[in-house]
Amino acid sequence: MTMRTRPLGTTGPQVSALGLGCMGMSALYGEADRAESIATLHAALEAGVTLLDTGDFYGMGHNEMLIGEALRAAPAARREQALVSVKFGALRDPDGGWSGYDGRPAAVKNFAAHSLQRLGVDHIDVYRIARLDPDVPIEETVGAIAELVEAGYVRHIGLSEVGADTIRRAAATAPISDLQIEYSLISRGIEDEILPTTRELGIGITAYGVLSRGLISGHFTADRQLGAGDFRAMSPRFQGDNLRHNLNLVEALRKIAEQKGVSVAQIAIAWVLSRGPRHNTDIVPLVGARRRDRLTEALGALDVTLDAADLTAIEEAVPPGAAAGDRYPAAQMAHLES
Repeated sequence: MTMRTRPLGTTGPQVSALGLGCMGMSALYGEADRAESIATLHAALEAGVTLLDTGDFYGMGHNEMLIGEALRAAPAARREQALVSVKFGALRDPDGGWSGYDGRPAAVKNFAAHSLQRLGVDHIDVYRIARLDPDVPIEETVGAIAELVEAGYVRHIGLSEVGADTIRRAAATAPISDLQIEYSLISRGIEDEILPTTRELGIGITAYGVLSRGLISGHFTADRQLGAGDFRAMSPRFQGDNLRHNLNLVEALRKIAEQKGVSVAQIAIAWVLSRGPRHNTDIVPLVGARRRDRLTEALGALDVTLDAADLTAIEEAVPPGAAAGDRYPAAQMAHLES
């Protein structure tokens, strides 16, 4: 496996072809092993992964502190290659509930100050609000991040889960490196308006959910019991008939993977990787591995070559719009732009 790099849009840094999404090491997918999480972070850095993605609200700051601990313990050369992307703005309560989003300029700088301390760094490489604050114009939020860039506390400005109009308004305010948004074989809504907009403006894509929270990894089974703290226990795609329908799609994908001698997860990740060069744009998948074996499997996607016949077979097996159920519960879908 050779780790390739890609520019994160026309204004962003050069990053590894795959990034590591660290949320599951702290929140929303059940218990995680701290030692294994740190070992996985170190293995990712050793393999040449440079982009580490987190949010200041993942585990109420736990995830940032975990990454900070892993970076401090990493060899200097690996530590220096790491680029940390941070989402901010989500409001939580002590019981773990969600209370909306805060994109006010003063709040932006407050969130950044806490993230810098928890991560133990002097700057954040990519900084972005997790969801649009409906009460604050995006120009004000992005403008505050731009002031942090000017002061040296942030290197690049990102966006997360916003629509084409918001992307244009943000880009007119300050240079935007990339948009982080869900994109996978079963989550292709960005292809209609959002991708054409980012391509036009030279904004990269960091794609999360490339395995749809494990649903299309090839490892999820219909009889799997999910804990109360696992997001998937409330996710529409993991419920009843929706789950059975979606796992049938996975079985169709498994046949293609077996013919190529690779895993289902590797086929799904390789498909997302193919969407960048195929359309002369840059898409960096974030893989949410919490263990070293899952990381190794994901990295294997870099060695999977999909030709035209493979891509046709994949899209026949899992055509656009084939998934059953929304990607979030209704209350969370209300915070997403399209």
